[in-house]
Amino acid sequence: MPFYSYKIRDAQGVLLEGEAEAFSADALASQFIASHATPISITEVDEKKSVNIKDLFLLKRKTKVGLDDLILFCRQMYTLNASGVPLIRAIRGLVDTARNPTLGEALDGVVDDLESGMELFGAFSRRPDVFPALLCRMVQVGEATGNLEKVFLELSTYFEREKEIINKVKAALRYPSFVMAAIIFAIIFISLFVIPAFEKVFAGAGAELPLATRILMGLSSFMQSYWGLLLGLAVFMVFFIKKALKSTKGRYMWDRYKLKIPLVGDILMRSTLVRFSRGFNMSYTAGVPLSQALGFTARAVSNVYVGEKIEQIRNGIERGETLTRSATQADIFTPLVLQMLAVGEETGSVDTMLEDVADFYEREVDYDLNNLSSAIEPILIVVIGGMVLVLALGVFLPMWNLASLSR
Repeated sequence: MPFYSYKIRDAQGVLLEGEAEAFSADALASQFIASHATPISITEVDEKKSVNIKDLFLLKRKTKVGLDDLILFCRQMYTLNASGVPLIRAIRGLVDTARNPTLGEALDGVVDDLESGMELFGAFSRRPDVFPALLCRMVQVGEATGNLEKVFLELSTYFEREKEIINKVKAALRYPSFVMAAIIFAIIFISLFVIPAFEKVFAGAGAELPLATRILMGLSSFMQSYWGLLLGLAVFMVFFIKKALKSTKGRYMWDRYKLKIPLVGDILMRSTLVRFSRGFNMSYTAGVPLSQALGFTARAVSNVYVGEKIEQIRNGIERGETLTRSATQADIFTPLVLQMLAVGEETGSVDTMLEDVADFYEREVDYDLNNLSSAIEPILIVVIGGMVLVLALGVFLPMWNLASLSR
C-alpha cells in the first residue's frame, strides 16, 4: 500500500501532520472522519527524493545509525516513558547525550516536528535512514493504544536478538574469510616475487621444464606484465558490484543468490526467518491487523527476496486465504513450521506459535553456526593442500631435475 502525507484537525481543532499507509487517499480520509478528525490535505508520498551534490557529500560523511544505537535509544525511551517524563522533554534530553551524531541530529529534528504538532510516528517516518520501518509502525501502534513504553521495550529486545544473530553469523564466517584472503595474498606474492627468482635459475640451466612449472611461470609473467590492468579491473569490479547492489534488481538477485550458497545459505535463510517471526509476532501481539503486520515485517527482514515472499503471504490473506495456506504457497517455511502455524490458527494462538517458530529457527541457527567451522575446515585444508602441491610440483620438481643432471 502507498504512503500518504496528511494534515488534519482533530476534534479539539488541533492541527496534526504525519504520514500513514492506506489503500487510497479516500480510504485514509474516511478513517480520519470516522475518528472525528477533519482532513485538510492528503497527498501521496513520493519515495524518489532529489538531492544535490553537496547534500550527497554530506550524507556520505554521516555516521550510519547501527543496531547498538537503536538498542540504546529504545532502552532510554522505555525508561523515560515509564518514569512519566514528557515525550518532548525526554527526546530533547537524548539529543545531547546521543553517541552517534547522526542519531542526535535526527532526534533534534524529531523534537522540532513534535513541537509543531506532528505525531511521533510521523516524525520518525520522515527519517527512514535512521529509524527502520518496523520501529515507526510499532511506535504508531504504541501511540494509538497508549502503550508507548511497552513498544520501546519490545523493540529493544527485538534489536538485541537481531544483533546477536548477526554477530554469530559474522563470527562463524570470520575464520574462513581470513583464510581465503591469506590464500589469495600468498598466490599474488608468490607469483610476483618468488617465481621470478626461480625463473632466472631455470632459464640459465637450459633444461626442459615440467608442465606445472611452465604454468606457474606463465601466470607470473602475465601478472607482472598486466598488474596495472588487473588492479584496475579489480577496482572496477568492486565499484560495479556496489553500484549493482544499490539497484532494485541487483539487490534482489544478490539477496536470492546468497540464500543458495553452500553451507552458508541455509544459515542466512534461517536467521532471516528468525527476524521475520520476531517482528511479525511483535506487531501482531501489539494489535496491528494481520495484513498490515505482514507488510511492516516484509520491509524489516533486510532481504528483498524474502520480503517479496512475505508480501505474497500478505496478498493471499487479503484475498481471503488462511495464513497457513498463504505461507505454504510462499515456499519458504519447513513442513514442521507450517504445521505449527496451522495449529496456531486453529487454536487462536498465532502469537504463541510465532514465538515458538522463532525459537525453533534460532536453535537451528545456533546449531549450524557451531558446526560451520568444522564443516568448512576440510574444504580449506583441501584448497591449501592443492596450492602447496602445485607450488611443490612447479618449483621443487625442476630443482630436483637440475640436481640430478649436475650429478
